[in-house]
Amino acid sequence: MAMGKILALSAMREGRFVTWLPSYGAEVRGGTAHCRVIISDKEIASPAFEKADTLIALNEPSLKKFKNSIRNNGLLLVNSSLALCKATSRRLEVVNVPLTEMASKLGLEKVANTIAIGVYLANKKIISLKTMERSIEEVLAHREKLIAINKRALEDGFFWAQKKSQ
Repeated sequence: MAMGKILALSAMREGRFVTWLPSYGAEVRGGTAHCRVIISDKEIASPAFEKADTLIALNEPSLKKFKNSIRNNGLLLVNSSLALCKATSRRLEVVNVPLTEMASKLGLEKVANTIAIGVYLANKKIISLKTMERSIEEVLAHREKLIAINKRALEDGFFWAQKKSQ
């Protein structure tokens, strides 16, 4: 939820129209929590959509639940430490990233989502790292100890994706 909020805030800072729709409910108690973020150059009529351009699946239950919600030619980013997507019958760009493993090396598995956002930004090139870092500072201001590690996680994901594409 926090990374979706930070992504939406960053896009807004860069002059885009955004919606951020978190899903709170039974998911909070151990299910597949999720949020939907829309980023557009035009006004957004509704936060609802049928098919997403990108899915970031941090675990196997999320991958199973949401993998059919991506449109053709979309980006499917999967935490390969906890799930793996080898191929699909649809045309998708599948990127398997060992997010949890990378986060463990940083000393905090909870930053796997921030690494994922870094990978996403390197692939989509829609928001600058600098803007994302400023938004991390703002959203996590009340948890100051987490700011530095989240910035590092964002950069690690971004540079991992850049290195992988070379």
